[in-house]
Amino acid sequence: MLFGKNKKAKPQEEQSGADAIIRPGAPFVMQFLMREKCDQPDERKMQEVLTKHLGEVEQIGDRTTIVSFAAKEYLGEFADAKKVPVMISITECDELESAKFDEFEKQQWWDYEDKGEHTLEECKYKVMAMDMMGGALPPQVRANMLMNYLEALLELYPQCEAVHFMSSKKLVPADMIRNSEVEGLDRYIKFAVNARLFNINGTNDHVVDTLGLSVLYLEDQQYHFHDMDPNWVVTHALNMASYRLGSDDEFKDGDTIDGIVDGRIVQNVQWQCHYEESLIAPHRNVIDVCMNEYAAGNRDYR
Repeated sequence: MLFGKNKKAKPQEEQSGADAIIRPGAPFVMQFLMREKCDQPDERKMQEVLTKHLGEVEQIGDRTTIVSFAAKEYLGEFADAKKVPVMISITECDELESAKFDEFEKQQWWDYEDKGEHTLEECKYKVMAMDMMGGALPPQVRANMLMNYLEALLELYPQCEAVHFMSSKKLVPADMIRNSEVEGLDRYIKFAVNARLFNINGTNDHVVDTLGLSVLYLEDQQYHFHDMDPNWVVTHALNMASYRLGSDDEFKDGDTIDGIVDGRIVQNVQWQCHYEESLIAPHRNVIDVCMNEYAAGNRDYR
């Protein structure tokens, strides 16, 4: 286990004010970018591939500009104890509005040396896919379902060049996903979570945060620090995200997490964590990791 934590029980703050696309339990939306406009696969093909990756599915209603299916093996439980299958929807191929990708977002597309400029120039069309009522699933179940859904869609659309994950504002080359050997929950961390890096103007401070966990009812993480290699912190953030997604433990305000020495995660250094508002947009509650002597900013609990 990469991390251990010592609990200090304090009340956890409620998450509030998040953008709609990243709010806890929001629909998980993906855009599949294409060079050319393509037809929707036929009903038999869709049924076959979705069943292969997600188990039994049933088409809901007639095909229009959106085709929807009930994923019968993924049952969300609601307050009245009623269990309802998660619904997945896939749109027709349509024009991509590349102007909606701003420079702030593109600067965090680490899987592209050119920050995705060539891909956006070449890809003029998109297919959108989403889940509905997926927020009623446990985080681990939903994360695995979403990645199975992703793999099914890449099989249905072999012409897809890149996938844009709306909840993390992350663009990933489609072939990177197709050729990946990552399995299980770590697929969600690798593809659907963005570890972002920002330099604070006029200082030697940095901020690393994650984006993409909140839709699963897990707070994103944030590090405000100086005098440590930011790449080490990015690695820590992704490992911590993986640990939290795979764990059934409830994270409490004041817990500690294993820190870094010389680029390695070690147990003899503990960093304290507290719930705070994010420093960087989109506005949301995050787990702020206080990196002891490397921490920047004012913290009354240091």
